[in-house]
Formats: sequence, structure tokens, C-alpha cells
Amino acid sequence: MGRLKTLASAVLFAGVLGACGGSDREAPDDTESTAVDAEQPVAVDERPGFVDDVFSAIEAVEAELGAGQRFFEVTANAQFTNVFVAVDDATAAIAYAFVDGELQAPAPKQNGAEGATFAADDVLYDPALVLSGVTDDLPNSQVDAISVYGDGVGATYVLAATSEVGGFLDIVVGPEGQVLSVDPV
Repeated sequence: MGRLKTLASAVLFAGVLGACGGSDREAPDDTESTAVDAEQPVAVDERPGFVDDVFSAIEAVEAELGAGQRFFEVTANAQFTNVFVAVDDATAAIAYAFVDGELQAPAPKQNGAEGATFAADDVLYDPALVLSGVTDDLPNSQVDAISVYGDGVGATYVLAATSEVGGFLDIVVGPEGQVLSVDPV
């Protein structure tokens, strides 16, 4: 997966920077923390919009390419969503950017991809709950992105966060926000 990320991210990063002048969304205010009880859903206006963008980006790719696509990764942040579509029996990837609700033209195909894939139906996280464990267990951390990766049996959800002291964390969560692991990066 690391090789796919390196190849596709480099191509997509260059293309998106030119195509994306920013987002109309405001960046979350990291001076204020909103603690949410892990049993309570995070209201739409309290969660970052990119949590929902994963689903919208997958729908846009499948509208463009047809249903039943396999994906290596989908990563969403406040600026855009990257979608890495597995092609050629999952030996290559085509990267798409989903920016401000619009699917952008694909980046060139990257050969040499490898790793587990997932389908749209494997993305089962609840957008209202996926952040709840982090906001409860790590209330002063800022979630900067959500990634969905193939794990061989479905999908794994990883939140990228900045800790209250400035460190970076990868937080694996379950579909209802339960924190499964926290790793410094």
C-alpha cells in the first residue's frame, strides 16, 4: 500500500494543487474543543463535512465508471477527497480528486499498485458516530482527515488527527467510532 500511496499521491497532489484553489468550507477552529459523548451522534453541523465526502466521492466515481468498482483507498480532508480506484486486476490505480462536490478528471494510471481493495458496500461507518470515540477519548485533538483502506475482508477507517500538543496521530476506529488503536506518526 505504501508504494501505491507514494506513486498516486505524488501525481494527484500535483494535479490537485493546480485545480484546487481552496474550499468554501472553513477550517475547524482548533482553539475550541467540543467534547461529544461517545453514545451520542455528532450532529451534521458539528462534524467536518469531509466525513460525508467519502460517500459522495465514491458515488461520483461509480457514476462516472459504473457500479461495482474496487478501491484501494479513499481519503478526505477539508480541501478535497482522493479516490484511488483499483484497475487491471488491482495491479494499477487511477486516482481521482473530488473537490467542492465535483469529480475531477483522473490522474494518469499508475502501474505497480498492490494491496487489499474494498467496494462501496464495504464502507459501513456511520458519519454521525465515526468521530464520537475520538471526541470522547481525545477531546483536545483535531481530526484533519478520514481514510478508508481495504483490509482483505472489507474496509478499515483511519482518522488523521493533530493532538493538543501538536503531535500527529493515526487513529483506527470502528464503524460507530469506537477507538481501536492510536499510533503517533
